[in-house]
Amino acid sequence: MIQFDTQVRVWYEHTDQMGICHHSNYINYYEAARSDFLRSLGLSYAEVERMGLMMPILEVQAKYHRPARYDELLTVRVLLDELPTTRVNFRYELYNEEGTLINRGMSQLGFMRADTRRPCRCPEWFLDRLRTVWSE
Repeated sequence: MIQFDTQVRVWYEHTDQMGICHHSNYINYYEAARSDFLRSLGLSYAEVERMGLMMPILEVQAKYHRPARYDELLTVRVLLDELPTTRVNFRYELYNEEGTLINRGMSQLGFMRADTRRPCRCPEWFLDRLRTVWSE
């Protein structure tokens, strides 16, 4: 299992007239957390694509428990419960500044060769990076 935490701030532009974070922004917070997670492994999405691998989103889900508000610093936890094969499933937990769980989500990404745009298995070099932080 892998657990990685990062933080995002709710900007004014992310909120509605009531100062509540608009629901669509949570998907962006998931992506920001995945990007930070990959960078923590020494990879960026740009580098992954230069290496010939693309990772399209196949599915996204979000469950809203409590609202996030303007200027709050949120902790976004990325969880990986199993090593990927042809797809990778990320889970997310978002916490407000008080440590209260406000959102849970998941996204499923596929693996695709950049040159052929055809699905492929998760490359061994990607698995090797994940194994460096994997814990049972």
